[in-house]
Amino acid sequence: MYLRSMAPSPAADRDLGHPPVPPERADAAQAIADLLEPGMRVAITTHVNADGDGTGSEVALWHILNDRGLRPAITNPTPFPGRFQFLLGESQQADKSSSAVRYLQRADAIIVVDISDLDRLGHLSRWVADPGVPVVCIDHHLSNGSLPNGPRLIDSTACATGELVHDLFRTAAWPITPTVARALYVAILTDTGGFRFSNTTPRALHVAADLLSGGVDPESIYRAVYASNPEGRIRMIGEVVDTLMVEQELGLAWMTVPPGALERYRLDPDQLEGVVEFPRSIHGIRLALLFRLLANERVKVSFRSVGDVNVAELAERFGGGGHRRAAGASLSGSLADVQEEVLAAAREVLGTAASFQAPASS
Repeated sequence: MYLRSMAPSPAADRDLGHPPVPPERADAAQAIADLLEPGMRVAITTHVNADGDGTGSEVALWHILNDRGLRPAITNPTPFPGRFQFLLGESQQADKSSSAVRYLQRADAIIVVDISDLDRLGHLSRWVADPGVPVVCIDHHLSNGSLPNGPRLIDSTACATGELVHDLFRTAAWPITPTVARALYVAILTDTGGFRFSNTTPRALHVAADLLSGGVDPESIYRAVYASNPEGRIRMIGEVVDTLMVEQELGLAWMTVPPGALERYRLDPDQLEGVVEFPRSIHGIRLALLFRLLANERVKVSFRSVGDVNVAELAERFGGGGHRRAAGASLSGSLADVQEEVLAAAREVLGTAASFQAPASS
């Protein structure tokens, strides 16, 4: 028998239903929802050099709270990344990062997303440490946290902070508009590496499906996030790849951002997102590193792993943290000294970790 089409209808796409919110998340989400009342001034912030998860979560929160009659403002320690400016769209006034301190001082509540440690807030940490108002935290990282007391929605099993923000909205029965759905989809898409990383759980895909049903256009988001690179980014990546070093016997690879490369090509630091995936993609590599010299005589190190190597634990040795297979840290010292110290620790970890058998190359 001939079937005219095996594709589901749009109505069938929407029959998946909303993913149920785990009870502990629902309780934590309800405590946050109960705190946020119309008329409140709410400062929303995230870590320095915000990524797609942080910015997507912020933008979604801004729209939801604004629609509910609150007075939210995005107040980041570093400028809102150009790569994700499209999320703001016609709501550019939402970003008050250039006046972040003033908005934090006047806030009735503060919402910190995608981190739970004060030191990741850069120069804003002193204004969040003892604000005299509730500090909400929504985060999916493994961390003991150092934020002041307040409602917490923290779960390291979530694929992204955007998943937890989605759960907050569903628990509170706040309508997820297409604009909000797009922001949350970007948060989840980017933190799962385009649904390629190990944090791509069945629930992550269910939440993504829920957002797609809310009017998200995945192709336009792909173009905005992954196919809108300035020419300079590609040329900068070429310089970084030229620094590639590999110790195949250990499964270790690393690259270094040449000093001044970002400035030469007039790029923001967010244009480095994903570059560390190049050494991680090499056959047999178990641990990949990216080093970048910062302006304050510190060195940023990005850690990525494959198999049994826990880079969150490695990053914690240097005051950083993150996930089992993706983490970061910032160390004081010269580039050469930091590389020597971190590489020594990486070799130690690789020498004691269970070996990971990569698939045979064709």
